[in-house]
Amino acid sequence: MNQPNILFIYSDQHRYDCLGINGHPLVQTPNMDRLAREGANFTHAFTPTPICVPARCSLLSGQWPSQNGVCRNFDGEGFSGLDAEKETCASLVRNAGYKTIHIGRWHVDPERTPHDYGFQDYTPDWRYAKWRKAQGLPNRVGPNKGFGQVDSGIAAKESSLAWAANQVISAIDKQLQADEDPFFLHWHMIEPHLPCRPCQEYLDLYKAEDIQPWPGFADTFAGKPWIQKQMRETWGVGDWTWEQWAPVVARYFAEITALDAQIGRVLDCLDERGIADNTLVMYSADHGDMCGDHGMMDKHNIMYDAVTRVPFMMRWPTVIPAGTTCDAFVSNAIDSAATFCSVAGVSLPESFSGHNLIPVTQGESNGRTDIYSTFSGNQFGGYSQRMVRDERWKYVWNATAEDELYDCSNDVGELINRAEDLDVEEELWRLRGRLAAWMEETGDPLYNGFTAKLFRKE
Repeated sequence: MNQPNILFIYSDQHRYDCLGINGHPLVQTPNMDRLAREGANFTHAFTPTPICVPARCSLLSGQWPSQNGVCRNFDGEGFSGLDAEKETCASLVRNAGYKTIHIGRWHVDPERTPHDYGFQDYTPDWRYAKWRKAQGLPNRVGPNKGFGQVDSGIAAKESSLAWAANQVISAIDKQLQADEDPFFLHWHMIEPHLPCRPCQEYLDLYKAEDIQPWPGFADTFAGKPWIQKQMRETWGVGDWTWEQWAPVVARYFAEITALDAQIGRVLDCLDERGIADNTLVMYSADHGDMCGDHGMMDKHNIMYDAVTRVPFMMRWPTVIPAGTTCDAFVSNAIDSAATFCSVAGVSLPESFSGHNLIPVTQGESNGRTDIYSTFSGNQFGGYSQRMVRDERWKYVWNATAEDELYDCSNDVGELINRAEDLDVEEELWRLRGRLAAWMEETGDPLYNGFTAKLFRKE
């Protein structure tokens, strides 16, 4: 078989539970559901870090943040960028004969571009504003303090998502006409990241009164780190009712459905060009979004599944069995990097920490029984967290606050912190041991002689 094309679609702040195929009763995602039905759907995919730039740098480098050194966004205290001399999945795949293309959101470095990390062609998302102006369309509506509002001045076909999908389709056609080299195309988008500004036709699909509260909405924060409740005050939503949150959530749902429609156009393009069978399509997100869950906004200083667990599906009709459900624990970014290289026929460099996921979709074990994620703070200052999550339990080590332990099987909303519950003390120490071993293995700078003692039961 010839080297397959690789199309990687990467959204921003899409929650795992906001997909029809993942069980949401309202969110309409027929095209992403189709992608999962025709390939593999991963039910336990987690981000290496629930913040934009570091997650993307893990995707490029195939490394955890503690290994590549990128722990914060540009606006974070003490930002450090990804070394441009480092081997990336894009540079490795390019060297294997692929045409490497990046379209849309570039949230990796404020000065360097995709060209510096292995991509040959780049269409930035900021060109949409110029296109919109040239069409005589009104300026995009304001962010409404981050809570969003309807973009009533345009039709769906004039949205940033539709414009980006046009660029993807154009790039595919250009490559098919140019030569026989396979393409490695990354389509990154900012949606459904706040502020959500969907077109009216998608917002009309969702009535605020039909949207039920998230399982974690009724959190009292008893026995939890003080910073969580404080973040609600920081955003000015400390006393918001669900009736106030529901319209914000409706806009979030609408943006996801708008995104889904454009993914459908690209999937149709693959079908119409006759290349779907030899194209690996992958969809995931850099991390999730609180969007009113626990009464919180955005994603900072927490490790709830709302922000760490992400949608992830893969389709390659000639290789991946259709209708596969993968319950294996995967780290979507670092495992994607390893998968890109493996599919392209590239030997994984020693620096990569991920696993090729193609064998996992075919029933093989990846050897993982749990997964990890990290956070180091951002625009609100430094705040270090480390998480380990298995099938039932989640343990969060907060370097400067209370530990957290959640029974995810029996407390879906992660409302009850059981870190001080003596009845589950054995689970607490088991997970502390797992986390300590992983921190040591990955060279985490917070694993040192002092912290090592914290993880060891005397």
